Amino acid sequence: MKKKRAIVTGASSGFGLLTVIELAKNGFHVIATMRDLHKSELLIEKSKQEKVWDSITIHALDVTSKESIDIFKEYCHQFPSIDVLVNNAGIAIGGFHEEITVEDYRSQFETNFFGVIAVTQAILPMMRAQKRGRIINMSSISGKMGFPGLSPYVASKHALEGYSESLSLEVQPFGIDVILIEPGSYQTNIWSSVDEIEVKEDSVYHNYMTSLLTVMDAGKSKYGDPMDVANLITKIASQKKKPHFRYPIGTGVKRNLFLKNILPWRIIEKVMLRVILKHE
Repeated sequence: MKKKRAIVTGASSGFGLLTVIELAKNGFHVIATMRDLHKSELLIEKSKQEKVWDSITIHALDVTSKESIDIFKEYCHQFPSIDVLVNNAGIAIGGFHEEITVEDYRSQFETNFFGVIAVTQAILPMMRAQKRGRIINMSSISGKMGFPGLSPYVASKHALEGYSESLSLEVQPFGIDVILIEPGSYQTNIWSSVDEIEVKEDSVYHNYMTSLLTVMDAGKSKYGDPMDVANLITKIASQKKKPHFRYPIGTGVKRNLFLKNILPWRIIEKVMLRVILKHE
């Protein structure tokens, strides 16, 4: 039987790496992309351990570079079909709004939002021509709920949610499904930049940021297993029946989204601030 073909962006670590391996184990040939090919060692090692290396091709792709995307698009045209696109590449920029530059926000959006758009535009014509395909976008609970100290990341994921809704309506008539994965907190290295935020002593937000980082650090013991997300993506990519549009996943995620939908913002705000500021 001819193998289905999947593309996964941001495949050097975290959800991306695990998803590549799980898709390969479930019969896909996977094109694993990453900006820096020097970071492919872990993927190569794990795929050989799982005996799926023959089902994986690694290709350079910087989702913020038009030149890189054009080269990748030309590379993909050699294949008879692309069945699944997993837009996973992402970064997280942390800090309080007043102390973050506009350029930081642009950098966040270039990867998490415009990168998704650019890669999707490169692959979508192939899916439309073959009249089938699945585009799986890695969102976050942050795409549905705000959180202090993460406004660039939160804003990028909110934008991704709206874009995906519109895209889904546009491509459904061509047999293409768009899916949003909305994880809560998982132990992946996307948060390393947030963990390393410098708390400046002279900042007016010093006490607030210290409290916030304390809450985030305390919550790490409850972080979920990233394999759960990789398995979910693989299930969605493999199933014959039509998938749902949204898949919230992680401890407390569905509960929090339910409360967000029914409670006034003033109550949510009061509870969140009480939890964070009690550590001041």
